[in-house]
Amino acid sequence: MKTDIPKISDFPTGEENTGFAQYFTGKSYLAPLTSNKDLNVPLSNVTFEPDCRNNWHSHTGGQLLIVVGGEGLYQERGKPARHLKVGDIVEIAPNVEHWHGATANSWFSHLATTGNPQNNQNNWLEAVSDEEYAEANKK
Repeated sequence: MKTDIPKISDFPTGEENTGFAQYFTGKSYLAPLTSNKDLNVPLSNVTFEPDCRNNWHSHTGGQLLIVVGGEGLYQERGKPARHLKVGDIVEIAPNVEHWHGATANSWFSHLATTGNPQNNQNNWLEAVSDEEYAEANKK
């Protein structure tokens, strides 16, 4: 239940991310933070329950993540996973296949925005395997 979600940042947690649930292992929550589409800077807070991660994916316009709560993981295809903590920034170039999510034992929250939002498309790929996720948590 939503009432069980700890407060891990000063940003709102939002609602359960049911619109993208098919691309996540575990539950995530989405809180849009900007509404003026003329700015071309969509910004949302995404919160992951422990063990939650999204599928491998890429963005045609790139993505920027700013960690605001808990501990998380980020991995680009073919590279070692990176352990994330509050204050970390992840700059993801266009079309780079990657995934991100919470560690096995922590809630995780990041602000996310995408480059070139009018023409930016998410390309969702396969789920991160339990083996890949377990390996990333060892780091």
